[in-house]
Amino acid sequence: MNENLIIDKEKCVNCAQCVNDCITHCIKMSKEENIPVFRKGGEERCIKCQHCMTICPTGALTLWGKNPENSDAVNPEYNSEELLRLIKSRRSYRKYRQENLDEERMNKLKDMINWAPTGVNNHRLYFSFIDDMEVMDDFRNKVNTKLVNLLNKTPFKGIKQKFSRYIKAILAGEDVIFRNAPHMVVVSTPLDAPCKDIDPVIALSYFELYAQSMGVATLWCGLAEACLKLFPEFSEYLEIPDNYKASYVMLFGLTDKKYHRTTQPDKYNIISVKKKDNNTKVSLFRKIQRFIWNF
Repeated sequence: MNENLIIDKEKCVNCAQCVNDCITHCIKMSKEENIPVFRKGGEERCIKCQHCMTICPTGALTLWGKNPENSDAVNPEYNSEELLRLIKSRRSYRKYRQENLDEERMNKLKDMINWAPTGVNNHRLYFSFIDDMEVMDDFRNKVNTKLVNLLNKTPFKGIKQKFSRYIKAILAGEDVIFRNAPHMVVVSTPLDAPCKDIDPVIALSYFELYAQSMGVATLWCGLAEACLKLFPEFSEYLEIPDNYKASYVMLFGLTDKKYHRTTQPDKYNIISVKKKDNNTKVSLFRKIQRFIWNF
């Protein structure tokens, strides 16, 4: 018996749904017993996405020690209107209460993030949480001090002019980078991850919606992300592993702000693509243009 793929023969109904849903084709139905087994080399090919375990109607399949009895049942009738209302009412918050988030909600946020999807199930994202206000204040002060020193000394006038209002605001005691948020999460990704540019954004999108569903305010923080690039020593402060890059930052915490209705956004350009004539030609110049734009 393979310990990484265990089948409860009494529960298995030989439906082969697990085999048909395997995206790497690493399992098959055995000829002897007609139950799922790893193909030759399949164990190495498996990306541990657990599709086979979750699609099994009787919970007969245990994969890599993941027992189906420890999974939640899926509700086929989620309230799509409530979810849409949450998406519509999502806001960026820039004013926070000066208090720590309660432990229960903090732990729920940390636990939820394990379900954020990644390319080819490359489950190696790394999350640095600052979940204590004293630590956040220390980090904030160190970053602000470093930034002011840099901008005051930089020989490049363009940089000084661009960030001059931030220097004045910081010197005046205004926290324009971290918005006095009590907490922060930084997501980092391995340099060799197949989808390193998009995985962190997906993870924080899930985080943001779940946070706001629990009354926790959030803010995507590009200025903080820029500071992490400018000052690599802060990756050490955040205990980011070697061969990882700090990809993006989200601020969060409790707030007294309350928005009472959704926005009315300008419409994006959305088209329905039509079938094209096979004789349509694209010039070499046009192909080069597109290549440059794409990269």
